[in-house]
Amino acid sequence: MKSYRFVHLNVHSHYSINDGCASIKELVDAAIKDKMPGIAITDNGNMFGVMEFFDYVSRINNERRQKGKKPFKPIIGCELYVAPGAMEDKKLGKHCKGYRLTVLAKNYQGYRNLIKIVSNSWTN
Repeated sequence: MKSYRFVHLNVHSHYSINDGCASIKELVDAAIKDKMPGIAITDNGNMFGVMEFFDYVSRINNERRQKGKKPFKPIIGCELYVAPGAMEDKKLGKHCKGYRLTVLAKNYQGYRNLIKIVSNSWTN
């Protein structure tokens, strides 16, 4: 029987207020228990858990390498809130509350770009 590898690409931790309640450790441990090769943490409008996620997976991967297992893949992302129109248009119509856009970093440059986008959304 052919086995399929599944990876959750839109997971919210307890850093997503009203959307997630599990800690980073609980999410990673559950994904490893379910034999997933990785997981993407995409909290709502913030990246507060990125360092905790990366540090925890690094510790897990050190243990996995010693046992001869493949490393677990941490995928960093964010679920962004996107409004129609220009950035200067602060007023939304009654019919539109904006949209959610899940963005994943492909590499280090993508991670840096994502940090800029999220930081800009908080400051502007």
